[in-house]
This record gives sequence, C-alpha cells and structure tokens, in this order.
Amino acid sequence: MDTSADPAPPRHRRQPPQGVLLPLALAQFICSYAASNMNVAISTIATDLGTTVSGVQTTIAVFTLTMAALMIPPGSKLTDILGRTYLFRRGLLVYGVGALVAAAAPGIGILILGYSLLEGIGTALLIPPVYILATVFFPDLTSRARAFGAISAAGGIGAAAGPLVGGIITTAISWRAAFVVQALVVGIVILQSRKIVDPGVQGPKPRLDIVGTILSAAGLFFVVVGILQASTYGWFRAGQDFVVGNTVVIPEGGISPVWVFVLIGLLLLAWFFRHIRSMERAGKEPLLHTRLFKNRTSNLGLITQNMQWLVLLGLSFVVSVYVQTVRGGYSAIETGLILTPATIGILLSSMAAGRLARRRSQATLIRAGFIVTVVGVLLLLLWVRETSNVLTFVPGLFLVGVGVGGVMLTSSVNVVQSAFPEEDQGGEISGLSRSVSNLGSSLGVAIAGTVIVSTLVEGNMGYALALVVLVFFALVGLAAAFMLPASPVPPRNPEPGPEPA
Repeated sequence: MDTSADPAPPRHRRQPPQGVLLPLALAQFICSYAASNMNVAISTIATDLGTTVSGVQTTIAVFTLTMAALMIPPGSKLTDILGRTYLFRRGLLVYGVGALVAAAAPGIGILILGYSLLEGIGTALLIPPVYILATVFFPDLTSRARAFGAISAAGGIGAAAGPLVGGIITTAISWRAAFVVQALVVGIVILQSRKIVDPGVQGPKPRLDIVGTILSAAGLFFVVVGILQASTYGWFRAGQDFVVGNTVVIPEGGISPVWVFVLIGLLLLAWFFRHIRSMERAGKEPLLHTRLFKNRTSNLGLITQNMQWLVLLGLSFVVSVYVQTVRGGYSAIETGLILTPATIGILLSSMAAGRLARRRSQATLIRAGFIVTVVGVLLLLLWVRETSNVLTFVPGLFLVGVGVGGVMLTSSVNVVQSAFPEEDQGGEISGLSRSVSNLGSSLGVAIAGTVIVSTLVEGNMGYALALVVLVFFALVGLAAAFMLPASPVPPRNPEPGPEPA
C-alpha cells in the first residue's frame, strides 16, 4: 500500500524508539509469563478448586490454544481495520479483566473463562500489533532486528521466569495473587502505551475474512483438544466409552477419540487453505495470502519457532508435574527454584544474542541452540531419578535455557521476517509467526503433559517417556534448522520508502 502521499506526522517521525520498545517488550513478557507461571501451582490450584492435574493441564493448554487459534485475524486484518494501537490497548484491557476473573475463580470453569479464554483472547489481540508496531517504528532491517531481538528475548525471559516468580507469589500469598500481579503489570503497560503515537494505516480498510477466521480457529482447536483427550481415553484404543450426551459414540476398546478430533481439525485446516486459495483466484482479500506458505526459508523458520516453544513449555510443565507429584509434593516456590537454571540460561543467552548474531549466521545459531537443547533434555533424562538430589536438574535445565533462550528465539523470528521483501513486512507475517509459536506452546503442554499424566506409565517412567517425546520434537527442529540456508540474505531495500501498513 503506497502511503507516500499521506506521510506520517512529524511527531511520529521524531519519537525515540526507546519510548516505543518498552511497552511492546513488557507486553510480550507478561503474555509469555502467563503461559508458564501456572505450572508451579498445579497441585495447589487442583486442590483449591477441587479438580485434577489433568484439569489444570487442560486450562493451560486451552490458554495457549486460544492464543494460537485467534492470533492470525488480528495480525492479518484487524490491525488494519481497527488500528494497531487501538487493538493493542483493547487486548491489554481484555487480558487484565481476564486476570482479575481468574483471581476470583471459585471453580475450574471460571478459571478457564478468565485465564484460558479472556487472557488468551487478550493476548491474541495485543501480540500481533506488538510486532507490527515494531516493524513500523523500526523501518530499517538492522534496527528492526534489534527490536525483534529485545521483544523475543522478553518473551523467552517471561516464559522462563514465570515458574520462579509465580512460585514466590503463590507461596508468599496465593496463586490468586499471581493473577492480580498480572493485572497490575497490564495496567502499567497501558499507561506506558500512551507514548506510542501511531498515525495508523492510510487508505481503504480491508474486510475481515470471516469464513477463513472460523475455519483456521476451529481447525487448530480440534487438533489440540484432540491431543488432550489422550490423558482420558489413551492414544490408540479408547480406555473407556466416549459419550456425547447419552449416546456412546466410540465404545471402550474402539479407536481413541484423539484421532477423530485430530482428523476433523486437519480436514478443517485443509478446507481453510482451499478457501483462501479460491478467494485469491476470485480477486478477493483472504485472511492469509497463500504466498506466505510458498517461501521455503520462512516455512523452515516457522517449524523451528514451533519446536522451540513446544520444547520450552512442554519441559516446564513436565518438570513441574514431576516434582509436585512423583517426587513428593514440592511447593510452588520450590518448583520455581528448581526451574531457575533454565531462567538463568535464557538470561545469559539473551545477553549474548547481539554479539553472537554479529559473528554467526541466524541458521548457525538455531542449529547450535537445538543441539544444546537436546543435550540438556538428555541430561535430565539420564541423571534425574525419583530419589536423586535436586541438583541433578541443574545442568540439563541450564542447557535447555541456553539452547532455547534468547539467541535461538530471536534468530528464528529474524529468519521468518527477513525471508520476505520489505513490501510484505506487515501483519500477516507477524500474526502467522505468533500463531505458530503459541501453537507450539499449546502442543507442548498437550503432548508432553498428556504423556506424563497418562495412567499407562507411572513414576519415573512417565517422566522419562515425556522427555523422550520432547527430544524427538527438538530433533525435528534441528532437522529443519539444518535445511535453512547457511547465510540467509535479507531482502534488499535500497530506498527507505513508505512504512509498511
């Protein structure tokens, strides 16, 4: 979209990047923090609300699923229709209300409403504008890479710090207070966001592809919810009758409903791709353009993003459940302290991210990150036992933090963004990128969490099997990283040109 005839106001041009970057990074931090801080309070919440570990697992997975399922529409079209800062602030408001509802939840149903749905919807609304605004206010590739690096690092630190901070708050006050703190932070971000003066998108506003929105969200929903059924019915054969209403749809011993849900989800996603392709052929504006899925470098980068978040959130959930149940009821703060080495690893790798990026290609950093991550998970698999000293967790968690930390997270985002020419640096890429990352978080909790709470294995075997599953997905990410170009060259943009819409 050519906006050269309607340039941004001088005030926008003079605004210092520091004033813009802080609220954007803080918003990403609190949303990533929300995805992991619940892990340390699993047992406490389950006892307080009269539910099970599987119930809390479902709550966490639905939170990340809601983000993944709804992230694309705000990124691809709603920011252009409603405005970037408008959507950012409304998302923060919905998130804050959700945090307060969760804090007052009398049962698991209201917790799902406040945390899983309202916080998830709020996050889906506010995160795409974070990356779009970073693209707008940091127009050259060098400054944009730094901005994306700071925001991605804030997300990684938030995910890693969630268990410790959440554990301290839960132990000192209660798990409900942790949600109140989230609401307070969101209030601070809303106040800080007043520094963002965005001229908005110029020209005609697009229409939202309602059908595409429904198909993409429903497809992702059925895939993840299907995987969550494994903890109740098993992976292959139904361990009990699958009943809808008063009708037995699948009898005990039949095929697990996991695959029925997953198949429905995949069919809906296939319908979604057919829908957007037909809209393009008709000259209409789809939810996402099919060209985004035809870029090999971007696709590989998206796979690495998905696998990183799957391993990070899946491992956090597995270790939290393991120490709170199998190893004898560790408290929230003790669980957070056990996970602290991962936080330290992420902090250290984030601090070194800029220096390493100048010395090595993005692809090399992603490969190294996955290798270090695999080594870390293997150490957790080999050294940690039901009766081993808690110090046996330290080397493995630290290496996972270093591997998945700021370096690899930032590099994957940069690979995806730089795979497209400057004119395509808009909301669709950001929305797709964030959706894929959050889908990884949701799948990590759903898959690894379902394995460790499965009744098929007990004690250390459930923990070991869950880690083996995470090693497999880390190797998938490593394979994708090795297929990336050794030195991906960012698209050339010799002229500053208009800022992307």
